[in-house]
Amino acid sequence: STAGYARWKMRLGSIILFVALCSLTAYYIYEPIPEEIEERWKLMLTNSFFRSLSHLADFSELLGLKDYMGVMYFITLAEKVVPVSDEHVKVTEEKLDGVEVVLYQPKQRGDDTELRRAVIYLHGGGWCLGSSRMSPYDLLARKMVTELDAVVLSVEYRLAPAHHFPVPYEDVYRVVKHFLQKGVLALYSVDPGRIAVSGDSAGGNLAAAVSQQLLKEPGQQVQLKAQALIYPVLQALDLYTPSYQQNRDMPILPRTLMVRFWSEYFTSDKALFRAMMANTHNNPESSSLLKFVNWSAFLPETYHRKYNYSAPAVAQGAEGEAFGVDGPSRSFADPRASPLLVPDAALHSLPKAYILTCEYDVLRDDGIMYVTRLRAAGVEVTHEHYETGFHGGLMFTVWPTDFLIARRMTDNYIKWLKKNL
Repeated sequence: STAGYARWKMRLGSIILFVALCSLTAYYIYEPIPEEIEERWKLMLTNSFFRSLSHLADFSELLGLKDYMGVMYFITLAEKVVPVSDEHVKVTEEKLDGVEVVLYQPKQRGDDTELRRAVIYLHGGGWCLGSSRMSPYDLLARKMVTELDAVVLSVEYRLAPAHHFPVPYEDVYRVVKHFLQKGVLALYSVDPGRIAVSGDSAGGNLAAAVSQQLLKEPGQQVQLKAQALIYPVLQALDLYTPSYQQNRDMPILPRTLMVRFWSEYFTSDKALFRAMMANTHNNPESSSLLKFVNWSAFLPETYHRKYNYSAPAVAQGAEGEAFGVDGPSRSFADPRASPLLVPDAALHSLPKAYILTCEYDVLRDDGIMYVTRLRAAGVEVTHEHYETGFHGGLMFTVWPTDFLIARRMTDNYIKWLKKNL
């Protein structure tokens, strides 16, 4: 009958729509993630959220509603907590030299006057996102306090694009300088000989830069004992290293997003983003420093894979000066932004280092090149490479995005601090 045929058509239409939605969802969630990565489907599901937000941010910026990083900042807001004291850890929010910090201290036990270790921790997020008040950082700080009997200072530095380089770096440097005064250390019962600076991703960049620049500070009495860099980003000159090429579409940090972080750190001018995507952003000034990021020299052969080295192009004349003499073209050659660019002589006196790298991370080669250069300069380095690791792994400790590799990374990192600090 006609009615029966109409019902059949409606049912068929519903089935087709359902299959189409399932197919679209599967297509969107599924990614060709290497088989070696454990909990692959959990990573795919996690990354589908990041990709959705990124697409929404692109669309919002295109329509002129809200800029890309403004939308992406939702990740930070979604994981924010109010750090509060518990039975083992005393938590206070303070300002050191005008910069906000969250201070975690072990609860005092009676007349306990023993001096403690201290870790100054700098969160990741590409200098544009992230907060010391996010739940994974709050959990990590508490774990360090209880397992190391340490004071942990988590720095809430100002973020780009509202505050371009060097503001985030300068905030961190001011906190470190202030904290390393003997009177301040005594206030928190910290041993001046057992202080580390540490950070992940962009926080690793800031930690490496501070470690270098502190050595130049005249009259600096208290120095850092250790630096612990977790999948750090260390240079802005060559964004086509083997790991940038191999992992260009990998979760959680595809190449496009890392390049966007770099460009937003320096300027809101989209021309820099386009130049960095093409790896044509170097000018004659920065090109003289490319020898420090020559991965054919500083990467062990095994990481070269199928890639052959060719130096990034150098823009000449008006194109090379497109961002102004004091603009980003000067900034990405500044070792405070790209710590890998310091000469060998500046590396010799650096504190012992822990460097964590992941195979499936665009930043893998930055960390490995720094390991090579530090060791050549005589610095004691522990390099922990995760063959199945991906960028951001250490932070995935909170349900439903809790990964086994995050626990291993955290345990090994804290074990190193316990032994070396």
